[in-house]
Amino acid sequence: MTGTRLSLTTTARTRTSACAGLLLAGVMLTGCGAEPGEIPLSEILAESPSATPTPEAAVADATPGVAGAAAAATASTARNGLIVSRTFLDADRSTSAIFTVAADGTGERQVTQPSARGRDDHPDWSPDGTTIAFDRSDSPDGLARIWTVSADGEGAHQVGELCDAEAADCVNEQERAPAFSPDGKQLAFSRAWGATNPAGGDQIQYSDLYLMSPDGTSAQRLTFLTNDKPYSGEVSNPSWSPDGKQLAFEYRTSATGQPASGRAIYVVNTDGTGMRRLTPWELRAGERASWSPDGSQIMFTTYPAGTDYAPGGGIYTVNTDGTAIGALTPGPSDVFYDAASYAPDGQSIVFAQAPAGGSADLFSMRTDGTNVTRITSTADRWRSRPSWGTAIAAAP
Repeated sequence: MTGTRLSLTTTARTRTSACAGLLLAGVMLTGCGAEPGEIPLSEILAESPSATPTPEAAVADATPGVAGAAAAATASTARNGLIVSRTFLDADRSTSAIFTVAADGTGERQVTQPSARGRDDHPDWSPDGTTIAFDRSDSPDGLARIWTVSADGEGAHQVGELCDAEAADCVNEQERAPAFSPDGKQLAFSRAWGATNPAGGDQIQYSDLYLMSPDGTSAQRLTFLTNDKPYSGEVSNPSWSPDGKQLAFEYRTSATGQPASGRAIYVVNTDGTGMRRLTPWELRAGERASWSPDGSQIMFTTYPAGTDYAPGGGIYTVNTDGTAIGALTPGPSDVFYDAASYAPDGQSIVFAQAPAGGSADLFSMRTDGTNVTRITSTADRWRSRPSWGTAIAAAP
């Protein structure tokens, strides 16, 4: 590991919160954010004092304003680069690697080399298009850690691990779904840790978002959704707003969560305040959401209850204040849709789609859902979780 592990004895900072109301789907909901800080892992116990933001909505200023105008100007001049995705290498989906491909389907390249039955997953581009962050599960216990690799497949290495595996707080620790900040100076990621549910299943006690430097140092806990509610759910798949001031993420509740077995997209400020639920529980929004390059909308995918990879979901957009939810894909759907990602220039979208009983491939479409074009076509592989990178700047 590179860098400094989190201290297990550091005194936690005082947490501040901001609460407000948001009228969403006809229901007035409230919630609180919490200030991140150097939180000792040993503090995360079921009996710790309650400072957890409830999984409900809290208002935040979502007006693009000057930052949105700047993002729009950047998007209009951005050059689209390669698309990265997770690709399963076998029919039973036990081994996956990270692949890149051009938007026209040419130049496909495998950039990571997982071990037998290992999984490389949740890829995300650095803002300059030179580096890919991802998580790797290849240890005997199947635990995930965060890695980076260059776009040409060189220099793959693990960038951080929050604590020693022998520590009591580090039982079953998972570090997943890294996401580069727009300035490239931070990674947001999901961390789960603790015992598995004694009532059955593989639900881990605690799960929340963290931030750290790309070298694995300066880790800070950002959210506290499961702090006082062990086994209540999983917090995952962060994505940054173009101005770097907010994160969208998935909150997936467990069978004992509220509501049971739910999925929704949340938004939180990067100082931990202003947490709010963005999508109604009924939509079952999940996976990594994608912010439009101008910062005005968030795109997300929905998943029906039941078996993983089942058809019936769709790709939607929503304004960043939670209004004007609209579908980009036709419904009712007889195909499986996976996560979608905006192109850097804001003109196109890449997404994964699989017919019932078939394999998933990558497709592109315009931001209004028209002009759907197939990018990849292979029956023996399952491609998903795409992220569209920026073209690498030419050397002067």
